Amino acid sequence: MTSFGRVISVRGSLARVGLLATGQMPMSEVRATVGRFISIRCANSTIIAMITDVTSQDLPSSDNYIASAGVDLLGEILGGDRPKFQRGVTHYPTIGDTVELITNQELRTVYAPSGSDQINVGTLQQDRTVTAYVDVEEMLSKHFAVLGSTGVGKSTGVSLLLNEILKVRPNLRVFLLDVHNEYGRCFGERSQVLNPRNLKLPFWLFNFEEIVDVLFAGRPGVAEELDILAEVIPMAKAIYTQYQNTDRIGLKRVDPKNVGYTVDTPVPYRLVDLISLIDERMGKLENRSSRIIYHKLISRIEAVRNDPRYAFMFDGANVGGDTMAEVISHLFRLPANGRPMTIMQLAGFPAEVVDSVVSVLCRMAFDFGLWSDGVSPLLFVCEEAHRYASADRNIGFGPTRKAISRIAKEGRKYGVYLGLITQRPAELDATIISQCNTLFSMRLANDRDQALLRSAVSDAAANLLSFVPSLGTREVLAFGEGVALPTRLRFKEVPVHQLPRSEATIATVTSQSAGHDMHFVSAVLERWRGATSSRDVPNDPMINERPAARSFEPRPEPRSFEPSPLGQRSVEAPMLQPSMGLDPDRFSLLKKPLR
Repeated sequence: MTSFGRVISVRGSLARVGLLATGQMPMSEVRATVGRFISIRCANSTIIAMITDVTSQDLPSSDNYIASAGVDLLGEILGGDRPKFQRGVTHYPTIGDTVELITNQELRTVYAPSGSDQINVGTLQQDRTVTAYVDVEEMLSKHFAVLGSTGVGKSTGVSLLLNEILKVRPNLRVFLLDVHNEYGRCFGERSQVLNPRNLKLPFWLFNFEEIVDVLFAGRPGVAEELDILAEVIPMAKAIYTQYQNTDRIGLKRVDPKNVGYTVDTPVPYRLVDLISLIDERMGKLENRSSRIIYHKLISRIEAVRNDPRYAFMFDGANVGGDTMAEVISHLFRLPANGRPMTIMQLAGFPAEVVDSVVSVLCRMAFDFGLWSDGVSPLLFVCEEAHRYASADRNIGFGPTRKAISRIAKEGRKYGVYLGLITQRPAELDATIISQCNTLFSMRLANDRDQALLRSAVSDAAANLLSFVPSLGTREVLAFGEGVALPTRLRFKEVPVHQLPRSEATIATVTSQSAGHDMHFVSAVLERWRGATSSRDVPNDPMINERPAARSFEPRPEPRSFEPSPLGQRSVEAPMLQPSMGLDPDRFSLLKKPLR
């Protein structure tokens, strides 16, 4: 390889290179431009550096340089017969050392997989013949984040990363929060899809803050009502436990001081016991105005209990049953039975309870890892993470932020790993994103997002961030522990069956065969209303048109999962209706006459 420049200054991890006019290569072939890797030949090693700026200003007239370039020193290749790349620089270049374009073989040495725990995610932007690998162990154990604006291929990148991870870690359990119901078909037989149709998440698994958030629909609770709840919930738990442990019909009176449970203890209780305890206290009151508080609380509980949208929580609320083992086994795939991944579709849940549901799931994921000593690793992937862990403490649900933060700070000790996906990293809690040691940054146009990213990466990689606003679709800047170097790469093509639903586009031109008549509108309204009623929807393709879906597992489900009052079959719904995607028959389904 012929040289095209010399080192003219060195300062810490930065150096300046003079580009020679008398170089043995024409400048048109050198292409010494921003983002290119170069190699600096030193006495004991070859230093790998990246060009961060090029200028022809302020050059000494006596020299033969036609331009100068600033470079970041990233690492070095050591060894003779079996060269090996390592990060950092132990032998700094000296003035006059020769500079060459990096060779294909040197690039392969830098990005050579160091073990079997590597996944192929694409190719280098500089040389498409060199494969870009990511170290799965480093990426997972120290958490990772995928950042990028809408429409840059972020969801497709997530599908690619998770599918590749499952190939090399088939026993790793993955839990994905799917905010827009777009990943349901991306993982085939390796995933189970959960949504309000087939999820059973008993209300007693919610801690006090979470159940209050549900009862008050996301608004601050009334202090007097909260005091009553805080008193009677532990007693309702004690009554249920006594009922389970005794054969007598009459129950011994519960002493509130000797209950032994707190409001947050994950122990079953029945709503009927809770309401009777409140009613009993209300009956002892003589002041009519004080009774109103109790009456409002009972009405609030009954309203939520009878709302069919909350059936996933309150199904069998007056029957009881300790189903915690079955719920955790089902949610977190223990045993996996060939399906190590759970996709939790959130779009069909009532908007008021989504934060509470996410809080419960994060908390249970961490607590199970904690109390099992991390024997069964779990990757918890949070799509649209800025919704649940906002940088503004006045926005969002505090317990959800706390639960995600706990996984970010301590999860790796207990085998609970975190993957964050967001289009607005500046709105994400800085403490949480700072715990992600591998970052995949796609195009980000917002200045605040770029500033946060700049603060999250090392100085050696900071100059790369100037490329972020101009990245193409599927192009990524990868930083951190999971990659050999801060790298500009291009995600490889994802097979059609693994594309998220968001990658499909809805035509803006209406189909001539759509026939948007009154029957069409009536059918849409029927399905719309069906989402909040306790009866089957006549034109719901999930019920009438689709073949019967598979059950949860080949083995029968435990009896602890009670039949749904919604009249829905106990099947694993492949997807909620809003996410059925662009079904070519969707218009014919909707136009069926109402019954």
